Amino acid sequence: MDLDLRKKENLHVVFWLIKDFAWLANYKMLGMGMALPTILLSFWLTYKSRFSRMDFFHNLAVSFWITGNSMWMTGEFYFNDGIREWVKPLFLLGMAIIAYYYLSDYLINKRKEIQ
Repeated sequence: MDLDLRKKENLHVVFWLIKDFAWLANYKMLGMGMALPTILLSFWLTYKSRFSRMDFFHNLAVSFWITGNSMWMTGEFYFNDGIREWVKPLFLLGMAIIAYYYLSDYLINKRKEIQ
């Protein structure tokens, strides 16, 4: 794996942890300030991983998850947790992407075994 890409993946985790800590501690400015770079870096990593089926699907699921996570945080900070229902589809989409990946991977491997 490209070392620069690995460093960006690790940085993404740092951004995410800071964002979630700020959410927990009710540090609105820090949480909101970390949300956008976390989301953008997540989608950038997804784009960069497009040539690896496994990495792409996992990064895409994480991108939807972190977007939903950030929107949920925003809802708790500024909308009395009133947008939670709007966020559920992003989490479900992330889970569906992972489910699709593993189901299709299983079927692909089964097909190879038969041949």
